[in-house]
Amino acid sequence: MRCFVTGTAGFIGFHLAKLLLDQGNEVFGYDNVNSYYNSELKETRLSILKKYPQFQFQRNDLADAESINGIFRSFRPEIAVNLAAQAGVRYSLDNPRAYIDSNIVGFLNILEACRHHPVRHLVYASSSSVYGNRDKTPFSEADFVDEPISLYAASKKSNELMAHTYAHLFDMAITGLRFFTVNGPWGRPDMAAYMFAKKIDEGKPIQVFNHGDLYRDFTYIDDIVSGIEKTLNSPPKPNAKGVRAKVYNIGNHRPEKLSHFVEVLEEKIGRKAQIEYLPLQPGDVMRTCADITAIQNDFGFVPQTPIEVGLEKFIDWFKSEGYKY
Repeated sequence: MRCFVTGTAGFIGFHLAKLLLDQGNEVFGYDNVNSYYNSELKETRLSILKKYPQFQFQRNDLADAESINGIFRSFRPEIAVNLAAQAGVRYSLDNPRAYIDSNIVGFLNILEACRHHPVRHLVYASSSSVYGNRDKTPFSEADFVDEPISLYAASKKSNELMAHTYAHLFDMAITGLRFFTVNGPWGRPDMAAYMFAKKIDEGKPIQVFNHGDLYRDFTYIDDIVSGIEKTLNSPPKPNAKGVRAKVYNIGNHRPEKLSHFVEVLEEKIGRKAQIEYLPLQPGDVMRTCADITAIQNDFGFVPQTPIEVGLEKFIDWFKSEGYKY
């Protein structure tokens, strides 16, 4: 299978590309390797992928439509997976244009490439952030999601609307996946597990927002990429209106309190954290919890990794490799 995967220098993109390569697929990776966080970590991920003979890579921006079209013309992917995006809720308060350029313009370029060089299936990353601050849990794909509380969330909701429009107009098969708080080895340094582990290890205070009274549906990376892989060869069937577009939650379905998350990290690191408690930050949500009934029913997706196991694997990687970044 020939797969075009964006964001292959990133956390989820790297793990998905490696899984596909291990299965013997051809993968064409695409990433601008920007400086949102330490690019050495991104380069190290890429160096692992480049050891596979069936891996190709182009370093470029999603906003470069001609570059993407050129790859589709020459590589002729059967499957396209768009995981590249400007990530981070809080960063969207400081640099909103990055989210429009990457998450809106960039996704439009992917849709156009798939329209003019048809693929069997386009899968793209959405986010649990589209649910905003909802009181009702677990979050269901049928819930009202028109009140995002960050530009990052708004960009992901926009992606879902754009995908539906292209599926309707051009009979494209498109699946969106709403990821829930992904963690694990090779993760991003701006993620809670990484930031906390580094500061605890260095004896520096960590900042815990809303006094630790936050709940997240932490999902281990291997469960996430297993779920993505399950969807690739099963494009959506036409719905009642003939549109082949679908959105799924993909999470652990077991939200954990942030204070417990810190306690598990302390145990795995073997050191107590110095904690600075702060109020809730703008754009943050109080709770996330995925209703995964749909992806379970359609693909047999069942998360396998509890938080204690996932964080132990993360800390093992952090102590051997991750502390450097």
